Amino acid sequence: MKESAWRGKSLAELSEAEWEDLCDCCGKCCLHKIEDEDTEEILFTAVACRLLDIQRCRCTDYANRRQHVPECLQVREILDHPEWLPQTCAYRLLSAGEELPDWHPLVADRPDEVHRAGISVRSYAVSEGQVDRIEDHVIEWLR
Repeated sequence: MKESAWRGKSLAELSEAEWEDLCDCCGKCCLHKIEDEDTEEILFTAVACRLLDIQRCRCTDYANRRQHVPECLQVREILDHPEWLPQTCAYRLLSAGEELPDWHPLVADRPDEVHRAGISVRSYAVSEGQVDRIEDHVIEWLR
């Protein structure tokens, strides 16, 4: 998808290929989240889904992920609740009428720019199989 292919279209109007191209492959949506029962605040953790290849920031079985992880986020289904997506997410940004950041692969024309800019989970995520208590891994992003 060329950088401007999403311009002038709503997210609902994007083809499946255009939709997938918008993903910056940061891996943040694959991190476990905790909802605070009292405040309903969504807290992100550094704990990645067992299907996430942390180095590549890609799902190892994307086509069948819901069979393995039924609670896997379906971004198209949760756009009415953007708090479940990271603030840097292209889908969240575009649904709010904002522009894609300079580090986004479609803008930078470099697929690894998301990693070079320090946006991806590559440098800090841990697989869910390596932790005992997800609650001990709550994180707060600066971006």
